[in-house]
Amino acid sequence: MRRVAIISYGMTKVDRHWNKSIKDLFSEATLKAINKVNIPKVDAIFVGNMCASDLCDQNNIGTVVADHLGMIPIPSYRIEAACGSGGAAILSGFMAVSSGLFDIVVVGGVEKLTDGVGKKATFSLGKAADFEYELFYGITFASLNALIMRRYMEVYKVPREAFADFAVLMHRNGAKNPYAQLQFEINRETVLKSEDIADPIKLYDCAPIGDGAAVVILCPLEDASRYSDSFVEIAGIGSATDTIDIASREDLLLLKSILIAANNAYKMAKVSPSDIDLAEIHDAFTINAALSLEALGFSKRGEFDKLLYDGAFEPDGLIPVNLSGGLKSRGHPVGATGVYQIAEIIMQLLGEAGKNQLKNAEIGLAQNMAGVASNSYVTILKRCR
Repeated sequence: MRRVAIISYGMTKVDRHWNKSIKDLFSEATLKAINKVNIPKVDAIFVGNMCASDLCDQNNIGTVVADHLGMIPIPSYRIEAACGSGGAAILSGFMAVSSGLFDIVVVGGVEKLTDGVGKKATFSLGKAADFEYELFYGITFASLNALIMRRYMEVYKVPREAFADFAVLMHRNGAKNPYAQLQFEINRETVLKSEDIADPIKLYDCAPIGDGAAVVILCPLEDASRYSDSFVEIAGIGSATDTIDIASREDLLLLKSILIAANNAYKMAKVSPSDIDLAEIHDAFTINAALSLEALGFSKRGEFDKLLYDGAFEPDGLIPVNLSGGLKSRGHPVGATGVYQIAEIIMQLLGEAGKNQLKNAEIGLAQNMAGVASNSYVTILKRCR
């Protein structure tokens, strides 16, 4: 199996792009990535997308973006794994290059959620849950996560304010990120007084609805220096699944798919959680952040709030979390989110993160998931000297 490098990245700002289509957004991010490097060709495209068939009336996304980019007849694939589609696309591209099937691949994600703002988007996103046993009866992702958040607070005696304060940290980071959708700071009172979505979840506990595209370019590590002066290695990657309905789980507060995916990624990269310099985690709701950090091994179960108040997740903390602002502030164009996370880690490792730059970062971790972690993807990146 060949070692795999990422030699370039490109992103659009996450926003409500009323005047751009999914192919416009994906092409913009792709051309940004291609124009940074000197590659002779592209062998294949992998594009993560969840909602285009519902919200944009478009299937066959692989061919749509390849045609719009003028890259016909290379193979191009749509990868769908709900909110984890971006992470799944990264894994697919990694497997294609590491196996030797392709040498240079474009891996990206794109989503246009504003084409279905309101009930249409809520229903489309809800399809990541079990339609027959959850969605059919009126459940939403907000209400599923509200049930888990209420249970977490009761079992571990974690105050409601801790989740609000995590959202405050995310907005503080996102305010300095030019790609972020919500580039402004908030305070605890803003969160706690915001609109009820599904008790105890408030509006500012949730990632916003937005559009965007992110792209990275993969090639064999041994060839990377031919195409770019700066690059990173995919040192470890893992994925796993769990029951799609949360009622079937043995432990509602343990996201097993993240735990297993992370352990596999750590093993491949030959590192442990203490070796990670920064992480981009999937905080579509603030409760997701707590459970993800615990499953990744950065926090003991039920101690998320203690680490938060010790400053562990701050830019100068033990494990800086979501320097991009995360899904909460950077935004969550679902099919693209996993690729945005990878691109943000690359920027940090290469010293290109601007006002959010972390000093001397060498190893970063990205964690992307679908639904309530019914499938998860963990990727570990290492800076190449």
